[in-house]
Amino acid sequence: MSDLGIKEAFSAITSVALLEALVVVLIGTALTIVIQKLLPKIAGKLGGKPRFYVLASVPLLRLVIIVVTIIVVVPILVDPSFENMIAIFGALALALGFAFKDYANSLIAGVVTLYEMPYRPGDWIEVDGQYGEVRSIGTRAAEIVTPDDTVVVIPHSKLWNSLIANGNDGTDNLMCVAEFNLEPHHDVSRVMSLLRDVAFTCPQTRTFRPVLVVVSNNPWGMCYRLKAYPVELKDQFHFISELTARGASALSVEGIRFVSAPVAGIR
Repeated sequence: MSDLGIKEAFSAITSVALLEALVVVLIGTALTIVIQKLLPKIAGKLGGKPRFYVLASVPLLRLVIIVVTIIVVVPILVDPSFENMIAIFGALALALGFAFKDYANSLIAGVVTLYEMPYRPGDWIEVDGQYGEVRSIGTRAAEIVTPDDTVVVIPHSKLWNSLIANGNDGTDNLMCVAEFNLEPHHDVSRVMSLLRDVAFTCPQTRTFRPVLVVVSNNPWGMCYRLKAYPVELKDQFHFISELTARGASALSVEGIRFVSAPVAGIR
């Protein structure tokens, strides 16, 4: 019955119908290309949250165009009767279930991603040890660019079974941490004050955001973590290097020496 229904559904297809469907697909493709090229350029001229909202709208609009294109093309090729729709979508669901199980899983996760927005273009995320900036979000996967300028494709299905760390979560605020491991015998208050001054005097520091110094006592010495926010997210690694260099120089002037922290798993 399924084969018969499919044959009847496609029996009315003509060359004119195929031409009309092709025109609709080309229009949808052109609109998708325009959105993918135009909106990122507009976002590049914006700052703060508007930039992230514009970038986040790209995959959503692309999905809308795909859905609308399918809705328009199907009635052109097939008589939209109840029996025909049941036959076509039943066969399609069966094919997807067997041949594209993983793809369908990622596709569904992509829809969930667009709704819940655990990450957006412009976010700095870490998934399965891969850290980078989200460059684009497709219907099946997201692309991130690592600090080493490597593009990593992450299927949305990772959303189901992986921890996703988001550094800025749709904002332009990203906390950076510079770590200092020092010998135990020194004035803790003095060092904390010194490191705060290092952060506030750094030209790359977003000074209207909190600057924190957290200290912990360890068997091998004192560990200081200087937490601050850079002006530009893309400069986060240069910012950490700058804080580290400035902090090391200031501590050296005070005569405070560094110690080597043990590597995890080695005693």
